[in-house]
Amino acid sequence: MNKFRQILAQYWGYSEFRPLQLDIIESVASGKDTLGLMPTGGGKSITFQVYSLSEEGICIVITPLIALMKDQVQNLQKKEIKALKIHSGMSPFEIKVTLDNAVWGDYKFLYVSPERLSSELFRDRLQKMKVNLVTIDEAHCISQWGYDFRPSYMNIIGLREILPGVKFLALTATATPKVTKDIQEKLGFSKPNVLKMSFSRENLSYLVRLRENKPAYLLETLKKVKGSGIVYSRSRKGTRELAAELKKYGISADYYHAGLSNAVRSEKQDEWLSGKTRVIVSTNAFGMGIDKPDVRFVVHYEPPDSLEAYFQEAGRAGRDGKKAAAVLLFNNADKTRLKKHVTTAFPEPGAIKKIYNALCNYFQIAVGFGKGQVYEFSLQGFAQAYKFQQAQVYNSLKILQREGYLEFTEEIDSPSRLYFTVSRDDLYKFQVENASLDGFIKLVLRSYTGLFSGYVAVDEDLLARRAGLSQEKVYMFLKHLRKSKILDYVPRSQTPFIYFSKERISIDRLKITKENYDYRKKDFLNRVEAVIHYATSNTTCRSRLLLEYFGETDSSDCGTCDVCRSLTNMELSSFEFSEISNQVRKLLETPCAYETLLLKLKGNRDKMMEVVKWLTDNGKIVLRVDKKLEWKEK
Repeated sequence: MNKFRQILAQYWGYSEFRPLQLDIIESVASGKDTLGLMPTGGGKSITFQVYSLSEEGICIVITPLIALMKDQVQNLQKKEIKALKIHSGMSPFEIKVTLDNAVWGDYKFLYVSPERLSSELFRDRLQKMKVNLVTIDEAHCISQWGYDFRPSYMNIIGLREILPGVKFLALTATATPKVTKDIQEKLGFSKPNVLKMSFSRENLSYLVRLRENKPAYLLETLKKVKGSGIVYSRSRKGTRELAAELKKYGISADYYHAGLSNAVRSEKQDEWLSGKTRVIVSTNAFGMGIDKPDVRFVVHYEPPDSLEAYFQEAGRAGRDGKKAAAVLLFNNADKTRLKKHVTTAFPEPGAIKKIYNALCNYFQIAVGFGKGQVYEFSLQGFAQAYKFQQAQVYNSLKILQREGYLEFTEEIDSPSRLYFTVSRDDLYKFQVENASLDGFIKLVLRSYTGLFSGYVAVDEDLLARRAGLSQEKVYMFLKHLRKSKILDYVPRSQTPFIYFSKERISIDRLKITKENYDYRKKDFLNRVEAVIHYATSNTTCRSRLLLEYFGETDSSDCGTCDVCRSLTNMELSSFEFSEISNQVRKLLETPCAYETLLLKLKGNRDKMMEVVKWLTDNGKIVLRVDKKLEWKEK
């Protein structure tokens, strides 16, 4: 057994790697910068974790997903692997302590959000670390053609100057050929090196259901099918209402979104993972880092804005290799809403500038100041204060982020943290001099370990119950100890953050570039059109449509999607159907009678008749009043 398999068995309990995992590890081990393209559920994290554990030193993991960062650090710590994280939701002193631990504390992993890479403190400490690998998760974020471009990712290539010779491993689950090429160029790969597995999921049936009455269809379907599943809804309100409707009719369901507290989210997630809850109705906040192999169905109640997002979320079904279904519910209202969202997602440049100015005033930042500052941010409170629409604020912030002026983080539910800033000897002296606090300090030390080496998450409610005190009294003690400079106490918070990447500039100097506005708007429209095409196409295999979008042009029909099943009933392959359909379309550029059309068509007459009938039934061909057929595709 080689060392990589030994590590896999020791920490994860698996005897074999999943497809492509070992190839990526061995590519990095041979000294090559590597881009790994693996579908959702392919086990991307094991690639860098196993490699880094096989070498001396620490692995730097760059990811914009703070919730995923927290989950992975917790999972590593449960395996007794030392891991740390840094993001904008942490105080400057907390970041300093964490970086010092990364330098001198024999840690194996340091997760970093991309906006922290440019800070002087990070770059200074990085030079003192023995780094064995730089991992770039969600690597599509570095490409302007990726569906979630983040300018802070452009700072990653600067790490090569500080860490000459250290290998880069870029990972993503969704990248078109154009994005794949861009990732390697932006990260400074010396030569192209892409390892990818087919995104084909043979056990997953892709289905589109055109339904005006979605609740009735969903209820009817969930009563028929067995097993556990996810239903994605685009709004928090939608998740609550839909889960309540399902429960009303006896379906075991619950809802989930990022606005819930960490404890509530964990409880809902655990009940679904254990099977106590059968269906979880969620926004796209659900699923990152969650490995439940026996999900039998994923239903999108409304379509997302891109096939990248759809493919990633649908891919959470059937990870155990058994048959599963990915269902998209679609109707004309969805088509209208998707097209309208293009306008909503790109407010007018004048409105964006107005929001930037209001934001700087909101935080009382003067022109020329603010660079590197982090602020807790209530989007709702800000929008109400300045009478903006929340959607307009959110989308303006996203454009300002793409321009590199700021970073708008996701909502972070950060637990309370403690760190003793004095030595054990000095703490003992303080306890002797402050007998009223001695018992409480001893309780804290008994309840948690590691308090002298770094910040530790604590639960005030647990301390209150153990001490027989009220929570208010516990808060008072902790604040008193912080004021006495015995410890640093960071109370729990649940809020998004704004990080200013640049100092405030005057409104006349604020540039919204053509590239980040017009081109991105056109690109966004193309993505929306791709979703609409996927949902409304009924002549090409769904799996093939998705795979071709991601550059796999040699895929064959899946045989299990709704389109393939429909064509199978006609005893046709989708290739044959397309060939005949294209013939018909070309011939009907000049309308003609039914018999005339059949005479002009080349091939098996029975198959021709089946296709013409199907095209007529589905509104592609119309019969005019003069009895001639005309092509009239919707």
